[in-house]
Amino acid sequence: MSAIAGIYHLNDEPINLEHGWRMMKELEKYPANDVQTWHSNKVFLGCHAQWITPESIGEQLPFYDYERQLAITADAIIDNREVLFEKLHVHKEDRNKITDSQLILLAYHKWGEESPKFLVGDFAFMIWDERQHKLFGARDFSGSRTLYYSLKEHQIVFCTAIKPILSLPTMGKKIDEQWLAEFLAIPVNFESVDPFLTVYKNIEQVPPSHSISVVNGRVSFSRYCKLTEGNKLKLDSDEEYEEAFREAFGSAVKSRIRSYQKVGAHLSGGLDSGAVASFAAKELRSDNKKLHTFSYVPVEDFVDWTHKSRIANEKAYIKSTVEFVGNINDQYLSFSERSPFTEIDDSLDIHEMPYKFFENTFWLKGIYEQASQQGIGVLLNGQRGNWTISWGPLLDYYALLLKKMKWIHLFQELNLYSQNIAVKKSRIMTEVRKKAFPSFYSLVQTKEQFHFPKIINPGFAQETRVFDKLQEHGIDISASLSPSAYEVRRRQFEQLYYWNSTGTYSSKLSLKYSIWDRDPTNDLRVIKFCMSVPEEQYVRKGLDRSLVRRATKSLLPDKVRLNQKTRGVQGADGVHRMAPYWGTFIEELKQLSNDPIVGEYLDLHVIKGAIARIEKEARPEFAFDFDFRILMRSLIVSRFIKNLT
Repeated sequence: MSAIAGIYHLNDEPINLEHGWRMMKELEKYPANDVQTWHSNKVFLGCHAQWITPESIGEQLPFYDYERQLAITADAIIDNREVLFEKLHVHKEDRNKITDSQLILLAYHKWGEESPKFLVGDFAFMIWDERQHKLFGARDFSGSRTLYYSLKEHQIVFCTAIKPILSLPTMGKKIDEQWLAEFLAIPVNFESVDPFLTVYKNIEQVPPSHSISVVNGRVSFSRYCKLTEGNKLKLDSDEEYEEAFREAFGSAVKSRIRSYQKVGAHLSGGLDSGAVASFAAKELRSDNKKLHTFSYVPVEDFVDWTHKSRIANEKAYIKSTVEFVGNINDQYLSFSERSPFTEIDDSLDIHEMPYKFFENTFWLKGIYEQASQQGIGVLLNGQRGNWTISWGPLLDYYALLLKKMKWIHLFQELNLYSQNIAVKKSRIMTEVRKKAFPSFYSLVQTKEQFHFPKIINPGFAQETRVFDKLQEHGIDISASLSPSAYEVRRRQFEQLYYWNSTGTYSSKLSLKYSIWDRDPTNDLRVIKFCMSVPEEQYVRKGLDRSLVRRATKSLLPDKVRLNQKTRGVQGADGVHRMAPYWGTFIEELKQLSNDPIVGEYLDLHVIKGAIARIEKEARPEFAFDFDFRILMRSLIVSRFIKNLT
């Protein structure tokens, strides 16, 4: 909802207000409804406000509470307002007037540094406690909003974006080589196992689920939220679990459409975004508002090359959801002039750092542009759904039944699943055994395993000890065994490094287009509910993701709700889009492969080998090929380094 900035001196010297104005000047690249600042001798606070909720219109932010002697600047939408009102004993006639930032301030006044534990929503804030001479702030549990800081020369500066901090005269644009080493060494789509690091030396970030406290010249951090398995919910029937699901998820959706502007949503042909759209459209109908959906589709001349179990163009499934749900203004966008290659420079500028999700940059940015032009204030998505509302890894669950020798239950499930997907039970059972006994099958397998190529310069890797550090965090990129779905899910919620990348791109796109990206499947209450549900509710009667499928029986069409045979895949036309630029793409890569500066970080021999294998033609099936992916990542890093120098 805002970009925030601030400066605090750790000693008794007055702050340099010019530095505060300079940071606010840098934020002018983003649209704003209002820009305000507040300062004392030791503290400067700024807010570049984008109004989204009804309460935020005309809000005074930064806000100073004279009675409590507290000042706050915040980038926040709080979703559990009613619960907080009750706990804080706020009179009912005052509740509609109180902004989310004032609510955070009241929570801090009551609970102090424990206050972030009581907040549900997307937030990053900083509070100056004048009585205690303390600067205190926090970032929400999943890092939905960014909060960068630099501690240098007896002062701490902070901001929602990186470039305003870099604009200060005491800062230098120097790469943090540990961050870059981890970015290059980690094959999957997160950047670093250290949630504090950024690409810049001397600029760090408050990690997700953390608060920051600056008092008596000392800076300390505290993790206030840990998501772990707890006691399981025990209800009397399947129907009660389904109703509990609808209540928890419906509440999360309702709280996320609180906006005086239009409400939009990403919509694919799957369960997660479909469930979000269905609940939102129903809720908006009662307010005489429509849901505006935005769906990416491949360009018209694209021929789907993906496996028969995948579908690149989900329009038929999306249409089915739209027609069944109603109250939706649906739009299908292909952005034919764009590709992963054409968007590199803009994406680097928006995200302020190298990125890995290049397959989605062109259509994500395009959807934000379209939504902004149409007056959308909130853009819903279902990004976390695989780990929450649509959890239910069928083969992994069957493997557990096999290992626990629950034969009758297993074979009942196998019969039903075999009927549902029209595949022989013997074939399914082979996959179940591989899941149950992976070590044994890794010894007898005859097919060669393909690992993601190592693109980091071996000398740079050794210098930074990056592979040792990754192993210390349980990441072995040469491991032959894949972890179970249950282990991956546990890591998703326990390890903070998974959260930072999604928070970065959603915050930066949000700021650029003045649209708040909101995910009900990532609601803290929904996550805790889903983690409490017994596993047998998630795989039932031959259905994976059973709970959400059953709970949306009257909310989604069966074509989508019961679909187990195909899954959508986005970005499959990425290389096809790049065909007109293929020669330019390859030529730039060849120049990169002979660049000694880039060669300090990248293994140029690996780059040259990948170029040789794909340079002849832009084959559409290269879209998810390892060689293409490492070349795109290398090009993104190369351009970032060149822009820096």
